[in-house]
Amino acid sequence: MYLKWAEQTITDFSDSNINSLYNQGYLFTRVGKGVMNQTRSIRIDLKKFKLTSENRRILKKTEDIGLRTYDLPIEDYDWSIGKMAKDFYETKFGKGIFSANKTKELLTSNQSNFNKFFIYKNKTDIAGYCIALETNKIIHYAYPFYLLSPISYLLNPNTGLGMMLKAVIYAKESGKKYIYLGSAQRPTDTYKLQFEGLEWFDGKGWKTDIDELKKIL
Repeated sequence: MYLKWAEQTITDFSDSNINSLYNQGYLFTRVGKGVMNQTRSIRIDLKKFKLTSENRRILKKTEDIGLRTYDLPIEDYDWSIGKMAKDFYETKFGKGIFSANKTKELLTSNQSNFNKFFIYKNKTDIAGYCIALETNKIIHYAYPFYLLSPISYLLNPNTGLGMMLKAVIYAKESGKKYIYLGSAQRPTDTYKLQFEGLEWFDGKGWKTDIDELKKIL
C-alpha cells in the first residue's frame, strides 16, 4: 500500500504553486492530471549537498554513463521504452505496478504531470531512463527504470544509484534548490538516504535525522 496522509487534485500548475505543495510533502502521481499525494517525501537541500567518498566511488563505477534531458511530451516514442519500464517495475515490485501503456501515456500525452525525460546512455547503448518534473526551483526524480537482468547487473550493479546521483548533480548545477527523490516507505528505500543534505517529511514538517528515518523503515 502506498503511504499517503492526504490527497488533492490541483488546477494551478504554476511553478510557485507546485514548489509550495512539494514543500508541504506533496508529490505528483501518475494516477491523473493534477493528482498529488502527501507522503513521507524525501529531498536533498542542494546548498548542503557535496560528494561523499561513496558518491565518488559510484561515479567512478558509472563514469561511462552520460545524462541528457528532454522536454515532455516526446514525439519519437519507441515501444522498447515501455517494455523496459514494465519489466523493471514488475521485477522490483510485482505485476500490474507500472504498465507499458502508462509509460507511453506519461511520455507522450499532455495530460502527464511530468515534463522532463532523463535519458542515460553509455558509449553504445541506453543504460536507463527517468520520468521527471522540473520547475524553476525543484526537480522531482520520479520514475527511474533501467535494464534489470543477471547479465546487466553483473556488468554494472551501480547503474540505478549512479543514475540518481547524476540527476542530483544535474539539479545542483542547474541552480535548483531541492531535488525530490520520491518517498521513503519500505526497507529497500534506504538506498536513497546516502546523500549529504537529505531531509524527510514526517507529516508535519521536514526532518534531518536520518537514523530516525532508518528505524521507521
